[in-house]
Amino acid sequence: MATSSAIEATRWTNDLLASLGRGANSRQHVLQITGNDPVIATRFRAGEAAAAALAANATAAADLWCARGGRPQRIEVDVRAAAASLVSFAYLRYQDASFERRGQATTALYRARDGRWIHLHGGFSSREGTLALLKCDDDANAIANAVASWDAQALEDTLAERGVCGAKLRSANEWRVHPQGIALARVPVVEILPLGDADREPVPGPRADEHGARPLSSVRVLDLTRVLAGPTCARTLAEHGADVLHVRSPKLPSIEPFVIDTNPGKRSCFLDLDRKEDVEQLRALVRDAHVFSQGYRPGALARRGFAPEELARMRPGIIVVSIDCYGHEGPFAGRPGWEQLAQTVSGMALEHAGDENPALVPTAINDYTTGYLGALGAMCALARRTVEGGSWHVRVSLARTAMWIMSLPRTAPDAKPGGFDAASIAAWIIEMNTAWGPLTRLGPIARMSETPPRWELPPAPLGSDPAEWR
Repeated sequence: MATSSAIEATRWTNDLLASLGRGANSRQHVLQITGNDPVIATRFRAGEAAAAALAANATAAADLWCARGGRPQRIEVDVRAAAASLVSFAYLRYQDASFERRGQATTALYRARDGRWIHLHGGFSSREGTLALLKCDDDANAIANAVASWDAQALEDTLAERGVCGAKLRSANEWRVHPQGIALARVPVVEILPLGDADREPVPGPRADEHGARPLSSVRVLDLTRVLAGPTCARTLAEHGADVLHVRSPKLPSIEPFVIDTNPGKRSCFLDLDRKEDVEQLRALVRDAHVFSQGYRPGALARRGFAPEELARMRPGIIVVSIDCYGHEGPFAGRPGWEQLAQTVSGMALEHAGDENPALVPTAINDYTTGYLGALGAMCALARRTVEGGSWHVRVSLARTAMWIMSLPRTAPDAKPGGFDAASIAAWIIEMNTAWGPLTRLGPIARMSETPPRWELPPAPLGSDPAEWR
């Protein structure tokens, strides 16, 4: 018998699908969500929200399978496994490799002079910019002293002016009346917007009764993203059979465990968009692609000639997925951001731990869930294209995902988190032979009766494949 929590999570699944145009007369699959929150030590229904997003993904994939002539499916999602997927990088186990884990004082919450808190984020190039602004060493005490000489709002504004990451801790009410919060509240958690006219186009590839057919067989996905939401979006498409080519600049730094976590099922190439010939190669790839997923801040790729509208002119019928932190319109739209900052601005971190010692929800709750929602939007847009034609723009953001999760009911105040143990997630652990040696990891979470999700390729080191379609 389904629990009340599972019934609610199923309703959230159906709400997500209905918001994206899936009608009540769509092919009926059998959906079962099992388990309940809390799994993680938070009152937010993190596992159930992730389960709903994953169940919606599986349903969208099953719909595309039916469009190939396949049968409706039985879909099962376990809440505990869905919660584990929000920290899937923590389940990587290497036999022949190890990676140094370095603390970084520039990524943490600090109290400012006015008593307010601000979350700095010194990821990648932001570290140097943060330290230059604060005029201190990369040391927690030194940074705390420097931040204490600023008011939180002034520091947030100055960081933004310099293109450096950081955000003031806000309550949900403060975010609700903030211009960026107002802008996000006006849009659905997953947006699908028209980009231009194009002929109706069936989902490419074999019929369901042909050997090797899967829901996204022959769907070509360009993945121009990194850490963590964007790569998770394309990883989710890959587990349903998409041909994913991950494109990165050789100049950009990376965090190798996150690459290993999010790149199974993909090939990986380097293209340097400062080189004219690499720009032309990306254009050639776009002309033969079906989905273009990007996670750079708004305008970054537009300046290179790859704005969504330009992509639609290059390849009529393309599905463009844009993933960012703060949303795609409003005063924060151009700012860089990360999981920690989405939790900080939206009120999630403050509600989770209080204002005396604020702390983040101990998972990448918005990163992974936003990745799932981006993949959901891409599959729903592919389905819409078969009926309506057109090119489509899917937009998701970490902060909007946080607002969706915060709109859901909380767990009971006295509920004890179930947590994880080896036995409870053993059924989702898989083994892969990789360039880093034998690897065990968390596999796809959703179970599907006709087309079990899987990754056909192990994660590949960045740049290890040619910049071409197979």
